[in-house]
Amino acid sequence: MNHELCMASPTQDAPPQQAASAWGAVVSLALGVFSLVMSEFLPASLLTPMAHSLSISEGQAGQAVTTTALVALVSGLLVTSMTRGLDRRQVLQGFSVILIVANLTVYFSPNLGWLLFGRILLGIALGGFWALSTATAMRLVREHDVPRALSLIFTGVPIATISAAALGSFLGDLLGWRNVFLIATAVAVITLLVQILTLPSMPPQRPTPLRTLVDVMVRPGIGVGILAAMLVFCGHFAFFTYLRPFLEQISSAGIHSISSTLLAFGLANLTGTLLAGRWLEHHLRLTLLSMPLAMGAIAWLLVTLGGLSLWTDALMITLWGLAFGAVPVAWSTWLTRVVADEAESAGGLLGASIQLAIATGAAVGGVLFDTSGVLGTFAFSGALLVAVALLIATRVRTQPQAQSEAQQEVIHQ
Repeated sequence: MNHELCMASPTQDAPPQQAASAWGAVVSLALGVFSLVMSEFLPASLLTPMAHSLSISEGQAGQAVTTTALVALVSGLLVTSMTRGLDRRQVLQGFSVILIVANLTVYFSPNLGWLLFGRILLGIALGGFWALSTATAMRLVREHDVPRALSLIFTGVPIATISAAALGSFLGDLLGWRNVFLIATAVAVITLLVQILTLPSMPPQRPTPLRTLVDVMVRPGIGVGILAAMLVFCGHFAFFTYLRPFLEQISSAGIHSISSTLLAFGLANLTGTLLAGRWLEHHLRLTLLSMPLAMGAIAWLLVTLGGLSLWTDALMITLWGLAFGAVPVAWSTWLTRVVADEAESAGGLLGASIQLAIATGAAVGGVLFDTSGVLGTFAFSGALLVAVALLIATRVRTQPQAQSEAQQEVIHQ
């Protein structure tokens, strides 16, 4: 059995570009991101009422978030091969249908088992949607518009995070936690309708068996790039997960100051995401390198100078949000540059690595928080991010490596 092991050229088998960019369809993807991410993080703001209503502990209710992340990791890896014969329009709309069913299952759930089942369904939709989103954006817009399209799609993340944290808790107190999930269901229905109206037919372009994931990972520079992306997200979530304890313990902030700082963080994150699109068209390597370096420096400044002034602490946290806003867009843009011919499989790998980073960053940060306090967690985050910046500077490619003649002729018997 012969199998050619080679690195595709930048244009080989790359997705065909649209004659005109389909921005309406891009907006529908942004809505998909918004509705999925908002549903993912709603339990964090509704934990107590959910636990009381279902007669479970808050720790058990918190598994609703963990379950979704773990299933999303697996879904992101498998979706490309499992749906390789289906039109991408149908697959994306199918994920919106699953999201609707997931939120309705949570709304009607009488116990923990049904709650977790609904969250498993959400994980399937979340991981699958993330895996396909970057490759879909490449098919919807012209090549030079891809960074801006990704920037628009990723605006759904900070808006959803703010909505889940602020509106989720407010509406939960006002209407009850089940009705918040009913509202999330309505948002998912709107998303599905917009997708039906705007997404064009996108037949699968080439077979994508499961082993394609391995083929992509062994390409020169791809594995180290995925690792670097995962470590950047790990450093971020080690920081972000324990931001409130830092404000409470080190900055001596009250609840209103904490809320204001988190809102400023979210708005800065949104701004960074929006600004990243045009910047990345010409400065991809600089962005990949400078954002974790800036975040690492901010973490160390907070470790050494934190607590001197609430205003300076809040300013540095806001600047972190601005810097991180460009990170998801930058790594998705990197993917479109170096793995254009296998963007779906690479998107699944990147999405899975981010889900793993979320769990790892929070877990390692939690261990350090218990042993060294919040400053120990922030110090770890800063050191990791500076180290990743060095890795990016020395090892991460921003253009596909031209295949050598020897590589083209490697044959597995």
